Amino acid sequence: MQPTPRRASLHQQRVTFVVLAVSVSSFALLQSLIVPVLQTIQVEYDTDQATVTWVLTGYLLSASIATPILGRIGDAVGKKKVLVATLLILAVGSLAAALAPSIGWLIAARVVQGLGGGVLPLSFGIIRDEFTDRVTGALSVIASLTAVGFGFGIVIAGPIVDGLGYHWLFWLPMIVTAVAALSALLLVPESPERTPGGVPVLPALPLAITLVALLLAVSQGNKWGWGSPAVVSLLATSAVAGVVWVRTEMRVAVPMIDMQMMRLRGVWTTNVIAFFVGFSTFASFGFLPQFFQTPSSAGYGFDATISESGTLLVPSALASFLVGFTTAWFIARLGARRVIMAGTLISAAAFASVAFFHDAKWELFLATTGQGLGSGLVFSSLAGVVIASVARSQTGVASGMNANIRTIGGSIGSAVMAGVLTAQLGPSGFPLERGYTIGFCLLAVGMLAATVAAAYLPDTRGDRPHRPRLADADNAELGLLPAAPAPQ
Repeated sequence: MQPTPRRASLHQQRVTFVVLAVSVSSFALLQSLIVPVLQTIQVEYDTDQATVTWVLTGYLLSASIATPILGRIGDAVGKKKVLVATLLILAVGSLAAALAPSIGWLIAARVVQGLGGGVLPLSFGIIRDEFTDRVTGALSVIASLTAVGFGFGIVIAGPIVDGLGYHWLFWLPMIVTAVAALSALLLVPESPERTPGGVPVLPALPLAITLVALLLAVSQGNKWGWGSPAVVSLLATSAVAGVVWVRTEMRVAVPMIDMQMMRLRGVWTTNVIAFFVGFSTFASFGFLPQFFQTPSSAGYGFDATISESGTLLVPSALASFLVGFTTAWFIARLGARRVIMAGTLISAAAFASVAFFHDAKWELFLATTGQGLGSGLVFSSLAGVVIASVARSQTGVASGMNANIRTIGGSIGSAVMAGVLTAQLGPSGFPLERGYTIGFCLLAVGMLAATVAAAYLPDTRGDRPHRPRLADADNAELGLLPAAPAPQ
């Protein structure tokens, strides 16, 4: 019988929660702050649209690769140590971006910022190690901050640029993350859980090649042509490297991703859901501001400024954040499966509403509020299912992979949406209205696919973090844990 893990006091838990919330919020904001101001950055650095897009792509590539790696390193050497280091790297990347003298420098700084993706699995792991009966609620709120931060980043970007200049899109996060790093060093306890073994360096290389090739092909497909030799070669390289990565993971003594763990129902289902939620949600946030800013002379749009288009997303961000405080209550009574299915269906309905009803602002306010409610239910529920489905020592890598897949889904969804819109250009140079109709219908289909995956989630009603969890039977069957004795 293993000893009961040490738990922090209630006061320590509250302090830890605040530090983690600030850390995750900073990273989430940096995902989207620059989305509404890419044109400003393009003019400032006298570059073209294809180049400035790498300010986003470089960040996504880095986050996709770093998130699972840093989660695994945290499991192996200590979550607090790696969290502090990750926050410091995020602050340094923000400083470099604020001082960037060229577009190449800015892109490189964004790659460094992408390493901040490690705050997500590290925060989830610290909560599970340190908290007692408040695990589900804390996980729900922290997870919902990823969606809320993305939305609020778009909302506040305009006022920051108007009042202070675009450089402050990086100065402010640098200050906040530096304070968060110091707070984590002084106030967050070191988690006692460790995964035996070293750092899995060998599997990281084929994983990096897989993701870099895939996201490069997706981001450049519209420019180079989806049937061009370059794009086809990149996709083939990604597929081959993916196979090599999986085979490497299955053979090395210290894998980065435990492939047996990935077979667990609570893991593969949440990963499929995360992909489609990222595909639809992040793509919608990326292109709704563009829709709002379109001049009405194009036959749609509202002639909105950067700041005005951001305020139209406030209801979505608020709804997503507030619902995070109620998710634990719903899960306790209905189970995570029903809560997540409800969230994906609400989001699907919201995207379909945007596709067909967008002539008045109130219609879009209603749709984006519904989307915020739906994504809030999903984001704040997934983390608990992932963490309840694996052994305590695997929380970092499992939650990191889930966040990573969501990022990949978001980048692919954005590329697909961009492809649909650029294929439907009008004489004025703006996308035709039907381009948005088709695009948001595709996003609705993505959420319906997430609903299908959610139907296969294990039922978590009545689960307690300190009791044997839903993964125990699956883990025992796969040989990851000894079979639990039959109840007396």
